This record gives sequence, structure tokens and C-alpha cells, in this order.
Amino acid sequence: MMNITGGCHCGEIQYQAEVDSDKVMICHCTDCQRLSGSAFRTVVVSKLDGLEITRGQVKEYVKTADSGNQRAQGFCGNCGSAIYATSVEAGPKVYGIRLGTVDQQSNLPPKAQIWCRSKLSWIPSIKAIKAFTTIP
Repeated sequence: MMNITGGCHCGEIQYQAEVDSDKVMICHCTDCQRLSGSAFRTVVVSKLDGLEITRGQVKEYVKTADSGNQRAQGFCGNCGSAIYATSVEAGPKVYGIRLGTVDQQSNLPPKAQIWCRSKLSWIPSIKAIKAFTTIP
């Protein structure tokens, strides 16, 4: 387990969490693509009830998947930064914390990729694309 801190883009939401550094995943599901506005989303899994919001109040949107499962999507109501996903049932929860909001994200490399059937076909070729350290 690893202790982390993080927050949203505007700073209104801040949190601390205890996460499993072996459970960092890239998710290629179509929900993550749409909700992140990107090709995939990277998450780190918390321990049971391992997320504490230390500043602000997270808004939640409940997404019903094709399977019928519901997931609460936690985000900042001001800047829109996605913070986590979790179950909607009462009781202890595990959180899929969005890695882009984690202060220590460089110390949490992905260990697996999931929902690869939705992976965009061009992802494997990204390494061959020209790369710049800033806007050219």
C-alpha cells in the first residue's frame, strides 16, 4: 500500500488516499474514453474506504453500463476534473482514483491494461509519432 495526495485542476477538491501500487491500470473501455475525453483512462485502486476528501465536495454522476452495473463518477463541480469511480451501494467502498489527479503519479506506473477490446487501433503506433517537449 502507498499513501498519496491529489486534487482537481482548480484546487477546489483535495484528497488523500491509501492505494495499492500494484493495481494501476489503463482502461480502454468506451465509458472511460468518453468520460475522460481521451483514448483511455489510467486509475489506481484504493484500499477499502481508502479515499478521504480533505477539501471541497465532490459531485457524483451515476453511469449505468451496458451490463446494468452502476458506477458513481466523482468529479469537481467547478472545473470538471474526474476524481474517482466507485460503487453506488451503501457500505465500504473501493475507489478507482484517476491517476491524472494524483500528486505522485510518476511513482505509479501502470501494471495492466483492461477492456482492450475497445482499445483504439492506433494506440500501439503512438511510440513512432514525432514527440516534442513543448509545442513546436
